[in-house]
Amino acid sequence: MKSVLRQVLTLPVIVIAMGYFVDIYDLILFGVVRVQSLTELGLDKEAITIWGSIILNAQMFGMLIGGIIWGMLGDKKGRLSVLFASIILYSVANFLNAFVSNVEQYAILRFIAGIGLAGELGAGVTLVAEILPKEKRGYGIMIIASFGVLGVVAANLVTEIFDWRNAYIIGGVLGFMLLILRLGVKESMMFKQHEHDNIKRGDFLGLFKNKELFGKYIKAIVIGMPLWYVVGVLVMFSPEFAKALNISEKITAGQALMYCYIGLSVGDLASGYLSQQLQSRKKAYAIFMTISIASIVYYFSLSGADASSFYLAVFLLGVFCGYWALFITMAAEQFGTNVRATVATTVPNFVRGSVIPITSSFIFLKDSFGVLWSAAIVGFIVFTISFLALYMTRETFHEDLDYIEA
Repeated sequence: MKSVLRQVLTLPVIVIAMGYFVDIYDLILFGVVRVQSLTELGLDKEAITIWGSIILNAQMFGMLIGGIIWGMLGDKKGRLSVLFASIILYSVANFLNAFVSNVEQYAILRFIAGIGLAGELGAGVTLVAEILPKEKRGYGIMIIASFGVLGVVAANLVTEIFDWRNAYIIGGVLGFMLLILRLGVKESMMFKQHEHDNIKRGDFLGLFKNKELFGKYIKAIVIGMPLWYVVGVLVMFSPEFAKALNISEKITAGQALMYCYIGLSVGDLASGYLSQQLQSRKKAYAIFMTISIASIVYYFSLSGADASSFYLAVFLLGVFCGYWALFITMAAEQFGTNVRATVATTVPNFVRGSVIPITSSFIFLKDSFGVLWSAAIVGFIVFTISFLALYMTRETFHEDLDYIEA
């Protein structure tokens, strides 16, 4: 394992892992400071819930738009162009977030930040997948994801020490510091080999015109939805679930997100390592999705438990939904070099964007079925279609990625 790490821990992997760390810090920061920041801006309890949802959805919608922009740019102009431009945009937006005076400004800046945040992971994963040997690329992406998700731990710790405005400033400054480190990273040779070929690159609409590509693309998105069901519903609304489960001690979304993301980091390492040992992405993915369902059932069974038991359950939710690295690897491996960045950048952001219909469905059903049953219904639907998509997805562990989609 030591020799593998020596081969995998190259400058691009280290710098991209650090970039994803900052990306996750900025992505999750609003969830951590939602109540504090909106209270300071003068909102009452009901308005905090309404505007919290609006601002979160604005950020996620920005990521949908940004995913398309950065994905196409990554295939047309190179992976590095995205890694530089996206971090500048989201660092500026996060810095300015510290100076908002009303919720409208807040929503606009989270939308802009969302556009910038959308480019980080997809471009980074594409670059690493193309520069590492095929038998090692799973380890590289595993390291990026497992280190990156610890950004939420940093976000939670920073907000315990500093107020929400300074937390946004710190996020912006970290981004600009990281920008300097990126100067030593080189472009993917796979991209450079085909840079001047007379082929269509970054053809996002082409993914919808070709039946085979469209099928692969939709399946790549759907299999990742359970993770954001867990984060966007079960963890983000953890105070509401704690109340429904009659947990008397105070439960905060910030603490829940921290424990969940620590679990995600552990899970990303474990699922990535399992896929390398099984030499199969699909088998490892299916195993983790199955155990994830068991962890959700345990979460729903915590009636009357104490806070420590609740946070343990949240941690376990994170561990067994910790297949984000595996999910991104599978998406990148499904497509050729001329659309790989487009896919690897848009797919995770469409999955993140799926939090909009998922949370909206949960909220819609909540009044009729209650918090627990509405979440259970939505979860059943999400996991069912995800298992079907995984079953129909081809195995890519041993595939060479140096090819072009016609």
